[in-house]
Amino acid sequence: MESSSLTQQFFQQLINGVSLGSIYALIALGYTMVYGIMKLINFAHGDIYMLGAYAGYFATAHFKMPFLPAFIFSMVIAAIAGMVIERLAYRPLRNAPKIAILITAIGVSLLLEYGGMLLVTPQPRTFPVLFPTVTYNFWGMVVNSQQVVILIISVALMCILTYVVNKTKVGKAMRAVSFDTDAARLMGINVDRIVSFTFAIGSALAAAAGVLVGIYYNSIDPLMGIMPGLKAFVAAVLGGIGVIPGAMAGGIILGVIEALVSGFLSSTFRDAAAFVILIVILLFKPSGLFGKNVREKV
Repeated sequence: MESSSLTQQFFQQLINGVSLGSIYALIALGYTMVYGIMKLINFAHGDIYMLGAYAGYFATAHFKMPFLPAFIFSMVIAAIAGMVIERLAYRPLRNAPKIAILITAIGVSLLLEYGGMLLVTPQPRTFPVLFPTVTYNFWGMVVNSQQVVILIISVALMCILTYVVNKTKVGKAMRAVSFDTDAARLMGINVDRIVSFTFAIGSALAAAAGVLVGIYYNSIDPLMGIMPGLKAFVAAVLGGIGVIPGAMAGGIILGVIEALVSGFLSSTFRDAAAFVILIVILLFKPSGLFGKNVREKV
């Protein structure tokens, strides 16, 4: 009986972990795409996720939009914000030392966080209920409709992204810029436009994650992007930063590990587990699970 109960708890935490991990994966995709193109860790990315959540909140609570139009609206707002940030903050520094861009990214992150607190106040907002919660019980495990929606939307967005990157002209240009920016420019690719497009896609995916988290936890606040942003960075490193399938797998793995730690040890340690994984990966396989070791040219 004890063994059966443990098995049920394990699979229950597995379901919870996949649901949480798919959100981390959506945010991690933005990190990994921007790094693949610019070799930049965009630490403002977690705050774009917060911005998307607030766009979804205002669309539903104030403009009374249904779920799907509000979801698309938040993705569009975040995509525009991502392009504006790239144009104003990162593009002028593209040839500057990497540390200058990194410091700028941290500055943009703080601007979005405290600008958000100034504009919408620090108080958490309650996200409207957009569809009824239906609970499904099978084999002693509980799955609710919100988890199903999160999983379906996350998988659909990841499939669309994979198709765009691998099968479209823009995706081919993105891969060319990622491989060799100067050669891509000489071949007639508009590098600035491709970089903007990459920021737009990454920001839209982060916004999607923000809205899904708002629906799932029913609460948003201006500092909500800090910890998920850091954890999504861990997920991107875990999978191999710059590798799109790696970001997806890293997010799911991290979500599952967090859920198992919460379920079997203590929820106090769930945040620590993410950063222990980061340290272990950097010590033993810095290129990540899906990354390749690249020898630096001297």
